[in-house]
Amino acid sequence: MNVFGNGKKFIEHIFSKEEEFEKDIISFHKLLFGQNTIFIDAKRKIDSKSLGGTIPDGFFFDLSDKNDPQFYLVEIELKTHSFFSHIFPQITKFFAFYKNHKMQKSLVEKLFSIINTDEQLKNEIKSHLGDQEIYKFLSDIIENSQNILLIIDGEKKELPEIIDTYSDTWGKMVKNLIVKKYVNNDDMIFIMEPEYEAIDYIPDSTNHSEEEDSGIEYSEAFHLEGVKDKVKLIYNEIKNKSMVITNSLIYNPQKYYISIKYNKNIAYLQIRKKKIRLIAMMPEEQLIERVKNFKIAHLSESVQKFYNNPCAAIEIDKIENIDEVINVLKILIKQESEKIKNSIE
Repeated sequence: MNVFGNGKKFIEHIFSKEEEFEKDIISFHKLLFGQNTIFIDAKRKIDSKSLGGTIPDGFFFDLSDKNDPQFYLVEIELKTHSFFSHIFPQITKFFAFYKNHKMQKSLVEKLFSIINTDEQLKNEIKSHLGDQEIYKFLSDIIENSQNILLIIDGEKKELPEIIDTYSDTWGKMVKNLIVKKYVNNDDMIFIMEPEYEAIDYIPDSTNHSEEEDSGIEYSEAFHLEGVKDKVKLIYNEIKNKSMVITNSLIYNPQKYYISIKYNKNIAYLQIRKKKIRLIAMMPEEQLIERVKNFKIAHLSESVQKFYNNPCAAIEIDKIENIDEVINVLKILIKQESEKIKNSIE
């Protein structure tokens, strides 16, 4: 495939070496992932003992949400690499790392040392943390945000089946991005699928429908495993109070979310360790009018297309003022009831 822009034809660049692809991702990480991100080149900074005999290609911090920063072990791969002999065992070692508290502590100390000896990096992190101690920040984020970012220069056909088979690890922890580079002399264009800001909403590049997942059983317990007790309380409060509105409401656990159905999906719950994200099938400006005590997250065009409706997300990190969320669900139920009534008439 070729790309055309600014009167030029851009031809896809085929990476012959993984190191070349890694260099581009590291060099342009702020362009690709946003200005509030930090990428530490792991291979040049750390020994394999800190991660149990394996070294990721990088450590990635997304600090765009100060209340919920995200940490990723990064693996950058070429599509020509064997999935089962190269990519699969490498990612599996990262799962083992996240289960080993001793190795986590070792990594915290190593990263703390790297940051303290790099004045530019140290200042950049401090600009995001304010008065928060760097060591405590590292310890907290590695304990509470355990993600793996797999970046490939093309599709790997094995991924969808692996994600389905190992839903508690690959399905929950691995975020997959496809990044391709197109060039015209010294000019270049990167194309990413999905876009990074949509990675939590469109977990992989394949749009799986609920029908496609119907042969696999997911449960509320699957989504609530490993989350903070506060998050479980929030979930139960939303469910119990919304079921009072109508007992026809269905909470339907799927691979990436728990959908809330009233005739059709009116909202989606994404459970995270420290909060719940409720994606409401309501335009953002209407949500902002109705919700004053929770952050409303803007969703990109591609995300709204994924959910087939104008929508925005409520970031729910406390049980106080939860009635604002319930009122949104009440409105969505009422709107859907009116649609059903009108279709009958």
